[in-house]
Amino acid sequence: MKKMMFLFMIMSFSLLVSAQATDFSGKWKLNSAKSKLAAEYSMAPKELVITQSGNDFAVERHASFQDRDFTISDKFTLDGKECINKGWQDSEKKSTVVVSADKKSLKITTTLAMGNNGTMTWTENFKIDGKNLVVEASSTSSFGDRSETMVFDPE
Repeated sequence: MKKMMFLFMIMSFSLLVSAQATDFSGKWKLNSAKSKLAAEYSMAPKELVITQSGNDFAVERHASFQDRDFTISDKFTLDGKECINKGWQDSEKKSTVVVSADKKSLKITTTLAMGNNGTMTWTENFKIDGKNLVVEASSTSSFGDRSETMVFDPE
């Protein structure tokens, strides 16, 4: 009986450990040499700061455009519910996050109304590869389709 109880406890613990999602928290610096970025205009931030706790997932993107630095901060939930964050000017970005079945990656799908130019939809797939964070991003809008693979080193 004691052996059965011991085995049950070990199995329960291993199920609990395997059920937890990968924690992407940390400061991540873009490694341009390892990344596959768009030739003309890249969506890649130079740094990501990710905070993950329980159901909460926050991404702070530090980027620059035309010699201007800026930060985009978005907050999401990992339960698949729609999250709304501030977009450009007075617009809203609507996003959902789906955690993979194996809990090793997650996918953020975001839509943004672009006024008379329709809607932009983009997806970001986050995964850890060794010590690096890899974000595969793609977007679709009236301006065309884009995709990039961004590789970030831990800071």
